[in-house]
Amino acid sequence: MTSLKTRLAEGPAVLAPGVYDALSALLVEQAGFEAAYLSGASIAYTQLGRPDLGLVTASEVADVIARIRERTGIPLVVDADTGFGNALNVQRTVEMFERAGASAIQIEDQNLPKRCGHLAGKSLVSPEEMAGKVRAAVDARKSRETLIIARTDAIAVEGFEAALERAEAYLAAGADMLFVEAPRSAEELSAIARRFKSRVPLLANMVEGGRTPMRTLDQLDAQGFRFVITPGAMVRALAFMAREFLSGLKQTGSTAGYRERMLDFDGLNALLGLPEMKEKGARYDADRKDAAE
Repeated sequence: MTSLKTRLAEGPAVLAPGVYDALSALLVEQAGFEAAYLSGASIAYTQLGRPDLGLVTASEVADVIARIRERTGIPLVVDADTGFGNALNVQRTVEMFERAGASAIQIEDQNLPKRCGHLAGKSLVSPEEMAGKVRAAVDARKSRETLIIARTDAIAVEGFEAALERAEAYLAAGADMLFVEAPRSAEELSAIARRFKSRVPLLANMVEGGRTPMRTLDQLDAQGFRFVITPGAMVRALAFMAREFLSGLKQTGSTAGYRERMLDFDGLNALLGLPEMKEKGARYDADRKDAAE
C-alpha cells in the first residue's frame, strides 16, 4: 500500500472523511476513500455525547486508533488536540498513537481548555511553545513515514497574518503538513495556498455551518491543498437520520416506515464480514475434527 507521505507528494488531493470508531472507518474504506481522519470532536460527540471542548483523553483516542487499525488498512490521520500537555506529553502521545497505528498525528497551538476550531473563545500558547511541541513530535516518531501535522488556530485569536507567521514557524520546526484552521473567506484560503503550497502539503477543513466557505475537493486541489477533511460530517448525517428514524418509531411503534432506508440483519452482517469469519472459523473446526480422528 502506498504510504500517505508518498500519496500526498504524488497528488491529486486526498479526501478523508471523519471517523470515530471501527465501524465508521470500515464504511469509509469500503466506500473507496484513500484515507480516514480520526476526529477528536467526533469521538467526543459519539463516545461522550458532548461537544468538542477538550474532554477526550489521549488513552481514549489511542484505544479508538487500535480498534480502527485492527479492522481497516487505509491511512489514518489522527487529531491529537494540543498533544495533551507540554512537549514531553506530546512525545508520549506521538509514541502511543504511532504504536496504535496512526499514519499522521495532528497537534494544535491552542491553550487549555481547548475547543473546536470553529467555536469562539479560544486562546493560544506562544509560537515558541508550539514550535517546541512540533520539534518534540518529530523527534518522538519512530518512522519518517509517520507525518506530523501542525495546526494553528490563530486566525480567530490574533488575525490572519499572525496565523501565517505561526505556520511559518511550525514549518521551520519540522512539520510535515500545515493546517491553518478556520480561514474566513475564499481570499484567505487562496492566500494560505499561495504562501505554502510549493513547500509543504496543506490541509483544508470543511465544516458544515463553520467559518470557512465550503469548497469541493476539486476546487481545493486546484488551489493547492493536498489533504481535505470532513471531520464531523458523518456524525451530523447519522444524528440527523437517527432522529428521523426514532421519531418515526415513536409515532408508529414500528420500524416498517424506515425499512427501505436501513440494512436488514443479514445485510449488516455481510457488511461486517460475518460470512468470511464463519468460513475462517470452520477451517479450524475441521482441523480439530481431523486431529480427533
